[in-house]
Amino acid sequence: MEKRCLSNGLALVGDAFGFHARDKRPDVCSSSRPLAEFPGQGRCPWSLTLTWLFFCLVAVLVFIPGNVKAQKTHTVFYEGSDNELHVYRVYGEKPGKTLLLIGGIQGDEPGGVLAADLYADFSLEKGNLIVVPRANFPSILHNRRKINQDMNRTFADDSVANYEAKVVKVLKQLIRESDCLLNLHEGSGFYSPKDQGPLRNPSRFGQSIIADAGYFRGQSGRVTLDLKTMAETVIKKINARIADPDHYFHFNNHKTEDRDSSHKEQRKSATYFALYTCSTPAFGIESAKSLPLEQKVRQHIYAINAFMEMFDIVPETPGVDLTPPRLEYMVLSVNGSVPVVVENGQRLGLERGDSVVLMDIKANYTRGLSADIIGFGSRFSDMGSPVTITRQTRVVAKKDFYPCGSIYLDFRKKGEQQEQDLSVSESDSSPEIKAYRLRINDRLVTAKSNDHLSLSVGDALVIEDIITGGVDPSKYTVNFKGFVGNRATNSGEDRGFVIKMTRDVLMKRYSLNRQGRHYRIVTTLKDKEVSRLYIDIEKQRP
Repeated sequence: MEKRCLSNGLALVGDAFGFHARDKRPDVCSSSRPLAEFPGQGRCPWSLTLTWLFFCLVAVLVFIPGNVKAQKTHTVFYEGSDNELHVYRVYGEKPGKTLLLIGGIQGDEPGGVLAADLYADFSLEKGNLIVVPRANFPSILHNRRKINQDMNRTFADDSVANYEAKVVKVLKQLIRESDCLLNLHEGSGFYSPKDQGPLRNPSRFGQSIIADAGYFRGQSGRVTLDLKTMAETVIKKINARIADPDHYFHFNNHKTEDRDSSHKEQRKSATYFALYTCSTPAFGIESAKSLPLEQKVRQHIYAINAFMEMFDIVPETPGVDLTPPRLEYMVLSVNGSVPVVVENGQRLGLERGDSVVLMDIKANYTRGLSADIIGFGSRFSDMGSPVTITRQTRVVAKKDFYPCGSIYLDFRKKGEQQEQDLSVSESDSSPEIKAYRLRINDRLVTAKSNDHLSLSVGDALVIEDIITGGVDPSKYTVNFKGFVGNRATNSGEDRGFVIKMTRDVLMKRYSLNRQGRHYRIVTTLKDKEVSRLYIDIEKQRP
């Protein structure tokens, strides 16, 4: 576990917040990373290095128990593991209530992750924030709800031994330190108190604020928390900023403790633990999965800001930055050599069997970065671990689940530099699909263009990625003909979706011969087809 003191003077302003930036103060930081690479600061001119060192020395002398309280801390739990957990504490200049924000407890809900991430950079005039942007980083990397088990159903069982339970142990302690919990989610469909159709009814979660009870009674039997009024007060503020009435939020009381509740599984959740174990008000903020990402992020922001106002937590320098992620370069070491910088899209020439360690990633974001050496390494991030390269491959950089660039690992050709030198060059631009990387029922499979894969009815297929020549894979569209992943914005891109081989998921009219047994995965570049893969469903559907 590592604790770091973060800076206190970011000048970030965004209309979505409805706040105004205040004065900036000199920053104080302490980190094991080089000062020029400190998160959020960019590259400091070397002429300022001594000034920064002076401030860091002052911080060491001043920030001791019983003296001045640090404005921000960054704590890393399980450092170096796949489930590394980053916790950001933001302290106001004046004491006050503490609001806990948890994003990404289920990895296929990016709106909450990106919204929570913005608050890690806050400065506060009054009150405190505890921010956990990526509670379940392995599932975020795979854009899946869970890896071993649903982390948000792990708060009632202390006997489980997996990484989800280890993270939940930390989250429980953070809940005990807080005055209110907001668990940021995305829900399917649109919640409505009345049944208005299959996607808008009482069993849906989207566009709602969920509580486990309307009124919470303490040990005396008297109402101690009016969760219904708290949620409806916030909802009024959210809806005032939403133009489309179909996207309005509603209060969703799960009545989790009631004998006839239809949400008994929520008794294992974070909000239930907070309310019934810690007597702490807790809410699930559920934006609709089908809405555009920016809209979901902003709706979470509206909710968080309204709860901050309710608890008299006053911000100093908030802001919004939804710039698309972009890789600048990666730093690698080959066979223990001096690290080499490989820029986005470049090619690193190797010898077969070389050992590669990915040491750092530089992008226009500093948090949520990971890298995947396609076909090698671990199931999660390949940062920091030696990988023996036995075939040509690609290293894709990700911001959370979103690819933001690639470099290519290739074998040196005749006439290139010898073993003692590393060859970095521009990659070719041939639109070649070397292979498809797929997951069938949690089993990794690699297939080549024009291959036929046999599946059975009910099997689950995920198109994880394509291995390409010199053109970045994000430029391609990989489309499973007969499947629509996002009906609200159908771009034809089907990577990352779980595709069930069932009648209600696949459209029979798009199958070959319209028999519902043979389907195509078609890959295009600039609307021109470059590759196909065939899916054969062996068993007849019932």
